[in-house]
Amino acid sequence: MIYVLLAMGVGFTLFSGFSQYFALTHGVNVVRGKYDTEGGEGAISHFQALSAALSATVGLGNIGGVAMAIYTGGPGAVLWMWVIGIVGMAIKHVEVTQSLLFRDVSDPDNPAGGPMFVAKKGLRNMGFGTIGMALGGIFVVTLLISATTGGNMFQAWNVAESTYDAFKIPRPVSGIVLALLAAFVLVGGIKRIGSVAGKLVPFMCGIYLLAGLSVVVMYLGDIPAMFALIWKHGAPEFLGGEPAAATGAFIGGSLGYAMQRGIERALFSSEAGQGSAPIAHSAVQTKEPVREGVVAGLEPFIDTLVVCTITALVILSTGAWNRDAEATVPADAITFAAAPDTTDKWVAKLDPLPERTEAAREILNLDEGQNWRDGDEIFFLVRTEASEASENTGTDLARVSGTVRVLDEGPLVQFKPIESASVPILAEEAKVGLHGSYEGAALTAHAFDRAFAGVGIGGLGVGQLLVTFSAWLFALSTIISWCYYGESGIVWLGGRKLVPFYRLLYSGLVLLATMPFIGVSEIDTLSVFGNGMMIWGNIPIMLIFAPYALRAFADYKRRLRAGEFDSN
Repeated sequence: MIYVLLAMGVGFTLFSGFSQYFALTHGVNVVRGKYDTEGGEGAISHFQALSAALSATVGLGNIGGVAMAIYTGGPGAVLWMWVIGIVGMAIKHVEVTQSLLFRDVSDPDNPAGGPMFVAKKGLRNMGFGTIGMALGGIFVVTLLISATTGGNMFQAWNVAESTYDAFKIPRPVSGIVLALLAAFVLVGGIKRIGSVAGKLVPFMCGIYLLAGLSVVVMYLGDIPAMFALIWKHGAPEFLGGEPAAATGAFIGGSLGYAMQRGIERALFSSEAGQGSAPIAHSAVQTKEPVREGVVAGLEPFIDTLVVCTITALVILSTGAWNRDAEATVPADAITFAAAPDTTDKWVAKLDPLPERTEAAREILNLDEGQNWRDGDEIFFLVRTEASEASENTGTDLARVSGTVRVLDEGPLVQFKPIESASVPILAEEAKVGLHGSYEGAALTAHAFDRAFAGVGIGGLGVGQLLVTFSAWLFALSTIISWCYYGESGIVWLGGRKLVPFYRLLYSGLVLLATMPFIGVSEIDTLSVFGNGMMIWGNIPIMLIFAPYALRAFADYKRRLRAGEFDSN
């Protein structure tokens, strides 16, 4: 899939004459309303359509997804996020243009579109109606898978995780509140979604970018080195690249894994080639399909090349990705015992739990005399199979994770069992480092806390407050947009009578994602699976009808140069 999308993105870029430049120039003017005209089918403006689509793409992928890519693949993952962002601009332009060309305008005030309509209407016009229905149906099934996983559960999990990390509010409580807020917006349909998104997206992007840029300014002298680090650990070996070695809390990342994780998270964040954005853009009021396709090209630029980059620079420049230990213990203070009824799982025991370092306490904004909070997540490193290095990390290191419990007699750690054929070997022989465990959005929050160490309210650092607030806004906007995408698929399959049942199921999955037994690996797997399935459903449709979009784009540029369009 990665190779196919890259090839398509490069091909669309060349055949369109670098539509990315056109999006950044003419597309900006269209969004500003300089080419708005009365007439044409549609329900929302170019700006509202862009905002509605961005409300789905600018989400927890920009906060939690970038952090997960760096957490697992290292700094090099960012390089491949940029690659996908650039070619994704051309992909978005093509898929949205073709959806506008074949959208259903039988109800001019509520036009409907998307890859399923392209397949159905376009192939019917060619005399292959049955194939078009089948291809559209396949896409809708993949759309529903992606809507319920990446567009829903990934968002809800990250919100619950960051809220629990900051305020220790039970995760299911966050799920209930999030589901109710989303339902309030969804009952108004695309017009309310467009209205809410038009206000929410600029506000939430502005707040987050302002905070991120303030950190970048604080570490301005280190930023060139961060860009060099991204290239060093992301570029192929023949261009001077090398794998990211294990250091601090980072356990290593191979060049191939950095590429894989960066592309996965960029595709998930920008949704280029996924076929979701055309559904929102198809509701725009316009007489020119190409015009909205040009506007859509701005999405990957804003989402990946701006917002995701700011997040990456915050995480890298503050050292959050390869942070030092928050406490150390003598190696003989940690022992392992075989887990009950197993032969290949081991449970660690640590007694007593040492105090955190002064630097860690300041970063976490802990009160005087406070060291550990109930629910704090920590880990230390071991070697499970010393003779074998992981293809992903290039090392034989593994994390042993645990949760701190503060009891009357003092704090202790409950460690999760770790799988190993023999007793795990401590990675550090004399002193073992205990690292704070920050995954997804929590890692981004920790990066902001490191930048604004000692600054906070009520024992909470700036990062926890900022990211928790941003996570709620980003997740809510993404969940409501993806619910609308899924509804469009449900209506295509069986009509509006099925929508109430879909909304009920969708809301239930918001709550399911916040249950204690759902972890980062399950959520990551679900979101990547849903994303991949939907892209495979959309690729054949894009390839068949891309010539229509590219010819229409060439004709639009000719007419624009000829002065046929009046600028307001």
